[in-house]
Amino acid sequence: MADADVVIIGAGLAGLSAARTLRRAGASVVVLEARDRVGGRTFSQRTESGVIDLGGQWIGPTQLRMQALVSELGIATFPTFHEGRKVLELGGRLSTYQGEIPSLAPHKLALMQWALKYLDRKMKQVPLADPWNAARAAGLDAVTLDTWRRRRMPSRDIRGVLDVGTRVVFGAEASEISLLYFLAYLHAGGGFMKLVGIKDCAQQDRFVEGAQTVALHLAAELGDRVALGAPVRAIRHSPEGVVVETEGRTNGQAHRRTWVGRRAIVAIPPMLAGRITYDPPMPALRDQLTQRVPMGATIKCHALYERPFWREQGYSGEAACDGDPITVVFDNTSHDDLQPGLLGFIVGRAARLWSGRDPEERRAAVLAAYARFFGPEAARPIEYVEKDWSVDPWAGGCPVGVMAPGTLTSLGPALRRPISRLHWAGTETALEWTGYMEGAVESGERAAREAAAAL
Repeated sequence: MADADVVIIGAGLAGLSAARTLRRAGASVVVLEARDRVGGRTFSQRTESGVIDLGGQWIGPTQLRMQALVSELGIATFPTFHEGRKVLELGGRLSTYQGEIPSLAPHKLALMQWALKYLDRKMKQVPLADPWNAARAAGLDAVTLDTWRRRRMPSRDIRGVLDVGTRVVFGAEASEISLLYFLAYLHAGGGFMKLVGIKDCAQQDRFVEGAQTVALHLAAELGDRVALGAPVRAIRHSPEGVVVETEGRTNGQAHRRTWVGRRAIVAIPPMLAGRITYDPPMPALRDQLTQRVPMGATIKCHALYERPFWREQGYSGEAACDGDPITVVFDNTSHDDLQPGLLGFIVGRAARLWSGRDPEERRAAVLAAYARFFGPEAARPIEYVEKDWSVDPWAGGCPVGVMAPGTLTSLGPALRRPISRLHWAGTETALEWTGYMEGAVESGERAAREAAAAL
């Protein structure tokens, strides 16, 4: 007897959205989650005076599925603070600016505007559903973003600005990203500035009670149909159905179980999906794909203060730096101003370097960077909290899986294509807002429709 019509692996927003969609279609589900919590790459933590997000935390105005979900569930959001002077550090030189565009020499600004328009034009030529079929896809997928920027952007400062955005969006370096994948990713989110900006962009709004609230609400609807502490080790699939094997530990005791369903949705990053044993094994195309979508590297660094001194000095709390260790900083003060805070990101190569360092050494380096941007008070927080996603065994990194040259054109068709009774979800598989919470929800709903139609 089946445990459910559909067994879903992963209780992040993709898996939970898939479960919700299937239940509304009349199908039964069970959701298996390796962690002791739901939410995936959203993870909110309480402090003495509020909540901080250690994972994904923003939504924007064009992320319609998330906006509708937040409205339906009655979850409160508030705008990200961004008023005042912003800090820019390029090549060790500090400057400040107002507005959305960094303060650069006129010829460099013109070059940056040209680059943004070029990227906007090129990304629209890459189809969302099948970027590997874009005109000259092979050529675009044969080079890295770094190759393109060195050829087209002679200004080191402009390359530095592009690097800042790239590292934060992908958790990776321009030298690690296929130009075709970069363009497809931009297209999915509406353009480079949409991905990195605040007002009317991806970082416009935050969650009063933390982004994980969305997953907690969805999981509450499912009740005991969500099994925590149940990492999936193997999936057997045949014309008769699927058998999913979990093996975990609770209070030091090992436990194993099998879950039987008519179909399954694997709603975790491709890299993690590749660690599951399949019987029969995955076709070569799918197996190779999961080996070639490594996760980005991100460490989120929260510093909490008694007061938002940077605002008092006319700063927005935003900083961008092409150096090490911090790449960007945001004002992360709570909605009621009771928890003033700065949030910084160590990403890409720097995250891989600092991940292995002593935590106290890392903390000191982060606070030194904050002090360089906003003054000596920034070095004296009342609390410091960080999350290194690269050492999270059920994430493997953050924010998203990254594709190097050759991946999309040779293996891309395996990203979403169902195999036997297995369907694939997760923000990496999304057509819109890939890599974001919106993309996770979209992917879960799409995989659920596939599975429901095949039941």
